[in-house]
Amino acid sequence: MNKDRTLSSLAARNPLSRPMQHSSHRRKFLQGVAAGMAAAALPGGLAAQSSRPLSLLTWDAYADPNLLALWKEQTGVDVRYEIHISDPSSVNRLRAGETSVWDFINVNNPWARNVMWPAGLIKDLPRERFEPLYAEMKPKFQMPYKWAMSEDEEHLLGIVQRYETFDFVINPDVISPALAQDEGWDLFNNPDFAGRYGILAYEDWNVMDICMGAGIHPFKEKSEEDIAKFEETCKRWIENAALITTDFVQLNLAILNGEIDMYFTGGTYTTAAARLEGVTELYAITPNSGPADGKGGINWIELNSAVNNPDFQEASFDWLEFITTVDAAELVARGNGNLQPVSQMSNPDLMARFSSEELAAIQWDEFDQRIANAVEFDIVPDYDRLYDIYSAAMRERG
Repeated sequence: MNKDRTLSSLAARNPLSRPMQHSSHRRKFLQGVAAGMAAAALPGGLAAQSSRPLSLLTWDAYADPNLLALWKEQTGVDVRYEIHISDPSSVNRLRAGETSVWDFINVNNPWARNVMWPAGLIKDLPRERFEPLYAEMKPKFQMPYKWAMSEDEEHLLGIVQRYETFDFVINPDVISPALAQDEGWDLFNNPDFAGRYGILAYEDWNVMDICMGAGIHPFKEKSEEDIAKFEETCKRWIENAALITTDFVQLNLAILNGEIDMYFTGGTYTTAAARLEGVTELYAITPNSGPADGKGGINWIELNSAVNNPDFQEASFDWLEFITTVDAAELVARGNGNLQPVSQMSNPDLMARFSSEELAAIQWDEFDQRIANAVEFDIVPDYDRLYDIYSAAMRERG
């Protein structure tokens, strides 16, 4: 097998060739309308009725053409979508008045509870309809699950689906996975690896990773001493990187070609498609321990919510139920060719649809351990200040 050709062919399947970022002036917009057939009843017994397309502001998996075609076949409702690349930017768009534009938003876990619900940007879900869906998920998400609920635990704010860890990637032929899990972020502090690692420039994530490497909890308030540690680590890590890019396929190729031995930020999100094609030189690592409440990794959890659109349509709730069905959840897990775990994989009927090769590609045998060793994604206090330090270091590198 020509692995260079294999990885290069996967580049077209990279759902994000540009970074998740703090600033709002660079966005990737994709729009589409699904084709399909006549309406049919949804599992809850309701047939979606809509006088306009359902509008999704979302990450890539929910814009998969196969998912949209299945929805159209079952409901007759058209879909308009836009793939975003930044949670805070999209939340700010709702704040700026785009609640009248969107029906559905798919962002990482803290934004609904901490920002969107208090600001009146999303609707709460009928608990009698949606809370039973959580009983069918992995035990981690049993009710009352913090990120799905309002702070007073009275309101259900969305449906959990895709989730994983996102830390760093190694070449296991060069670095033992067990060693990498034990050493964690200190691998990037080791001078022996200066010039032997890359950076996937997903800015939000890089800031969190550098906090970890500096021995700082990314999701707690920072002292001046913490800020100084962050700045020193940030400058050193960026200066010592052999390669910085917004395209994870380039980093995978660099590992394959022996140019680097590891990179951050990365995980099964960036490796699964290549591993499924037989590229075994890529291995996602979540450290066994670290400064975030003793944990070394970060567990992202996507929450799907109904936007508080003044022209609200019941199809928004129908969509939220639809994506949890076995057929739809499988398509979400495979979204745009980028295999990722979903909370519904506790269902044996769904699990049976994944081959042993696919489960190996996402390192499923250690999935629960990686989740246990990771702190849940949250909003970073002092982010603007840390981001300015990060941006200055990137500019200085040139």
